[in-house]
Amino acid sequence: MARPRLVDQAMALLGPLEARIMQLVWEDKLPEPFIVHDVHEKLPRLAYTTVMTTVHRLADKGLLSATRLKGVRAHQYREELSPREFLNEQGGLEIDDLIARYGDTALAAFAARLEQISPERRERLRRLGGR
Repeated sequence: MARPRLVDQAMALLGPLEARIMQLVWEDKLPEPFIVHDVHEKLPRLAYTTVMTTVHRLADKGLLSATRLKGVRAHQYREELSPREFLNEQGGLEIDDLIARYGDTALAAFAARLEQISPERRERLRRLGGR
């Protein structure tokens, strides 16, 4: 079975419209930087205000950076987090939550799982973690 692409894994953590917009960003289907109008052109069946609200929400979540354009109310947006960075950030938050809820029991469960995986996968995890 093929491993899911990082983009697909990252999109699965977002709402449906957030995922569609971030897919456009992550797959370089928008100019860099872009404005809400650029996104709306790719998703014309949606109301402009819906697209605008969702893009703002993605900036609030840290997936996009927003820069206000001088003399107008519009903003320019850029990718702030790659799929890998977003997955790392979200994974870390999930782990923090598990540790907060279960304490050392969660850490012991992680350690036990690590002992059960293949050496190849353990090495891949070591590389992902930068160690």
